[in-house]
Amino acid sequence: MAKTLKVPHTLVLLLGMMVIALISTWIVPQGFFDTATTDSDRQIVLAGTYKIASETVFLTPWDLLKAIPRAFAAAQDVIFFVLIVGGVLSIARATGTVDALIGRLLEKHGDKPEKLIFMVVFCFALASSAIGTAGEYIPFVLILVALCKAMRLDAMVAVGMIVAGYGIGYGVSAFNPFTVIVAQKIAEVPVYSGLWLRLAIFVPFVLIGFHHVWSYMNKVQHNPELSMMKDVPCPLAGQAQPSYPQLNKRHQLVLLTFIITLVVAVWGIANHGWYLNQLGGLFVAWGIVISIIGKLSADDAAHRFIEGVSDLVTTAILIGVARGIALVLEDGQILHTIVNGLSTPLSYVAAEVSAVGMLLIQTLLNMFIPSGSGQAYVTMPLMVPVGDLVGVPRQVAVLAYQFGDGFSNMIIPTNAVLMGILGMAGVPYTHWFRFCLPLMAKLMLAAGTVLVLAVMFGYGLDVQPSI
Repeated sequence: MAKTLKVPHTLVLLLGMMVIALISTWIVPQGFFDTATTDSDRQIVLAGTYKIASETVFLTPWDLLKAIPRAFAAAQDVIFFVLIVGGVLSIARATGTVDALIGRLLEKHGDKPEKLIFMVVFCFALASSAIGTAGEYIPFVLILVALCKAMRLDAMVAVGMIVAGYGIGYGVSAFNPFTVIVAQKIAEVPVYSGLWLRLAIFVPFVLIGFHHVWSYMNKVQHNPELSMMKDVPCPLAGQAQPSYPQLNKRHQLVLLTFIITLVVAVWGIANHGWYLNQLGGLFVAWGIVISIIGKLSADDAAHRFIEGVSDLVTTAILIGVARGIALVLEDGQILHTIVNGLSTPLSYVAAEVSAVGMLLIQTLLNMFIPSGSGQAYVTMPLMVPVGDLVGVPRQVAVLAYQFGDGFSNMIIPTNAVLMGILGMAGVPYTHWFRFCLPLMAKLMLAAGTVLVLAVMFGYGLDVQPSI
């Protein structure tokens, strides 16, 4: 009997990539590009200056093991920020505000499926774009499945609403601290710069997701035999529709304080150069405020915070280990050799085509590194210099990373959030793959078009480092 192919744990994959990186330092020629320091102390690669290193180094397995704690130290600011945000968001969930907001949405639009689909996709995309929510959607799976069942729809519609919003929100993220901030930091462009384009494409991409789910819903509503789930029993058969809290003034006040927090964050970044330490402190302050507004005891708020931190420990570990891959490549003096190898074929095509190539590379790598922050640490140190060499602005390279990471989150089986949502809804992965693949094709085509136009019109050149 043939054995089922088992996908290794992401940590195993990352450690395996570190081993491959170590072995590569023994095989790949070691070399460097000349670099220059900008007025703002940024390092940029000078095109056409690659040369073989005159003195080579030999890394041992012991060097690889030492690189792991070094990698955690190198990524500590991002790791701690991720943990703080996770803990504070858990406190927000404990106030009941998130549940009440979604409940109000379902109550208002539950008998109008087309409006419901748009509002859910839009709101989930907005939340993912703003603060990187993902696993927080899992509690709403059964509510949406039950609602779809009452409207003679299947669980695929419910999952489509959630995952389309989640993936598109990450892909065109405006403020997501787990992807935008990390990638822009590595690319050495101002935090939240280029915001206007990400805001401009948000609604068009949401409409692509909405149309895909709506088209399927429309077919199933008119002919249940067209349902992809007709051979799969509903997980809520015989169950009553779950309840949810009413949106009260206290919940509205929590939402108001969240908006104020975002405004203060943008102000601090734009006017005072705030970064992860200041933003982390701001989120801690918001957590304290909403604990008081939500009437949570100090102990309850502390427990909720720890729970939220615990939920993101895996992400934090993946960020640290992923950083180790680049450290091994840097220590082994082959990082620039890889950059040269990647840039050489891309240099034979226009910069617009190179940007699309970056999108494809990021999409493929997300299969092995589903952590958005972790993927940024693995890929951006390579993509940024490649962009410098072939004429792709760093801001465009960041956008290619966002598209590749976010959209592929909707379909890769190594994404724990996706598999959790599918499991709760009772949707087999094979069925979901058939539903999602056409949506992925539409989004990738749109993303490629945006990248080509971004290069053509010089998106990001205003923040491109210069000597």
